Amino acid sequence: MYDIIQPKERISKDAIKVWRITSAIVDSIGIIIAGSLLWLSYHFDWANWLKVTFWIATIILPLFTIWEIIIRPKLLYKYWRYGIDENYVRLRYGIITRTDVVVPMTKIQYVEANQGPLMRKYNLYSLSIGTLGSDHDIPALPEEKALVLREQISEHAKLKEVE
Repeated sequence: MYDIIQPKERISKDAIKVWRITSAIVDSIGIIIAGSLLWLSYHFDWANWLKVTFWIATIILPLFTIWEIIIRPKLLYKYWRYGIDENYVRLRYGIITRTDVVVPMTKIQYVEANQGPLMRKYNLYSLSIGTLGSDHDIPALPEEKALVLREQISEHAKLKEVE
């Protein structure tokens, strides 16, 4: 029986900053919308059940925002691991539900490096690894490491395909 080698590599610590900024933007929009709907419900004298619903949303969203901005990014970073060798790409992540993914190099069809505006600010890339049935992402890798890994994976996948 083969021993599965657990991945040891970590993503960039700047991932925490990117995830926090992203969550702050998205959650702020949600809070503004909930607050606006609450105000509109009183201004136009909407049904009481709508007012109660908007009050609940306006109270719960800031609590959810605390989770999304302060706690979740640290936990995501803490539990994200990846490993790449000549035969497999291994991913391990998850806070409550642990996910272990092993992708054989022979099944990889493409490798893509993505970078959005926030990730560009911190010189980070997300690596997408595509197989016939699914896509797998390694988020927030430093630029040099991401580009080297992309080339390394594509070279290993090409060599395995030729054999």
